[in-house]
Amino acid sequence: MKMPAIFVGHGSPMNAIETNGYTRVWARIGQMYKSKAILMISAHWYKAETYIQDATIPKRIYDIYGFPEALYKLRYPAQGDKELTGKVVAALGQSAISIDNSWGIDHGAWSVLGHMYPKAKIPVVRLSVSNRLNPVQQFEMGKKLAHLRLEGYMIIASGNIVHNLGLADFYGIDPFDFAVNFDDRIETAIINGDYAACVAYRDLGDTARLAVPTTDHYYPLLVLLGTVGKNDRVTVFNKAYEYGSLSMTGYLFDEDGTESLTNDR
Repeated sequence: MKMPAIFVGHGSPMNAIETNGYTRVWARIGQMYKSKAILMISAHWYKAETYIQDATIPKRIYDIYGFPEALYKLRYPAQGDKELTGKVVAALGQSAISIDNSWGIDHGAWSVLGHMYPKAKIPVVRLSVSNRLNPVQQFEMGKKLAHLRLEGYMIIASGNIVHNLGLADFYGIDPFDFAVNFDDRIETAIINGDYAACVAYRDLGDTARLAVPTTDHYYPLLVLLGTVGKNDRVTVFNKAYEYGSLSMTGYLFDEDGTESLTNDR
């Protein structure tokens, strides 16, 4: 069975210990799919080079500050998968990727996976986001990984399509116009299969500059889109905004499609 490719807008780390519309959708996705291992691309392992883990037990990373104690007590004891690591290295080439176990499962991963697969029985392998690769290269990397879905591996990218915490209004309700505009433009491109427009997001000018001031949370989407096949159908989920300048929108690609991911928050 071909596994899905999923982009998740992970938002606040507090989602890890909350039950809300976003987390209920993540839980439903976990109930729908079971893979032999997960290749996880999170915005929070953002490095110059491309790295992957091969640890049997990946480190637990708490790269967050000033949150309630309950968040730091949270554990997600997923194991790694050396076989999947080897397949990724073979796909990308040893000259393009290095093994690095200094990082681990960070909040971009465990805040989502804790709801999708709370028992942590599915192995997780982390792939870094390289800031040296341009948007085209990010997309091309995804193409090289696409065959993993046919081999029973789920690929999940975690970030936020709109992510500008410098402009965040933590007491506001309505999203900023630039956030909605950029999010809508990317959604239209994805629904139409125009992934080239997502790669060329900078063509949107000031809207893109405000929505994507840094590439860490956007680049995971481009890698994910590279893994999408011509027979995949897309489902949009959790289309909503937080703090005015953060988009929670997610995308699920599989060949069957699904209509059961309504955000009920």
